[in-house]
Amino acid sequence: MIQLSHSFHITASTTALSLVVACSGRGQAAASGPVVADPPATVAATPAAETGDNVASPSWLTVDSVAEVATLTLEITAPPGAPSALINGYRAGEARIVVPLGWTVKWDYRSADSAAPHSLVVMVQREKIPLEGGRAAFSNAMTRMVLEGLRPGQSDQSTFVADEAGWYWMLCGVPGHAISGEWLELRVDPDAKTAFVEIKKRER
Repeated sequence: MIQLSHSFHITASTTALSLVVACSGRGQAAASGPVVADPPATVAATPAAETGDNVASPSWLTVDSVAEVATLTLEITAPPGAPSALINGYRAGEARIVVPLGWTVKWDYRSADSAAPHSLVVMVQREKIPLEGGRAAFSNAMTRMVLEGLRPGQSDQSTFVADEAGWYWMLCGVPGHAISGEWLELRVDPDAKTAFVEIKKRER
C-alpha cells in the first residue's frame, strides 16, 4: 500500500507543514479539508528535504490566491529501470495535487522522454485505471493528441476550471501507459483554502 508520509501546504508561513490523510471516492461526501492560512498573492512551494526514500519537490506548484489560480510545471521522464514514465519524479499516485473547488488550474507540460510519446488528461476516478485516455473531466483538461501522445521534446499548455468537486486521475492517455503507473491524483476539494501537494510514501 502507498501510505501518506507528509504533505506540503502553500501558506503564509514557510515553516507550516501539516499532515493530511484523505481517502475517498468521487461521489462520496467530501472529507473536511485541511485548515490552512491564506497564502500571499503568489507563492512557490519550497523543495523539501529528503525523508527516507522520498524526495518531494513541490516547487513545481505555484499558487496565486488572489486570482485563485494553481499553476503546475509538469515534466515527463523515463529513468532506466523505472516501471513507467514519471510525472515530476512520481508515478502511481505517489503525489496528489489538491486544489479548491472553482479554482483555475494551468499547466505547462513537457516530455523529456527521448524514447516514447506521452500525453496528459484529467479523468474521473473509477474502480480501475483505464487502458487509455478518454473524455476529460473538465473542459480543456488535456494535452493535444491524448491517444497518440506528444513526441519526445514536445510541450503543451492547458488551462481549465476545477468546477466540480471530486477525485480524479491525471494520467497519460497513450494506451498502456497509465495502467503501467504513469498517473498522479487530483483532488478538487470544496473545503480546501489553497492549493497544495501531498506526497505519499513509496513502497520499497
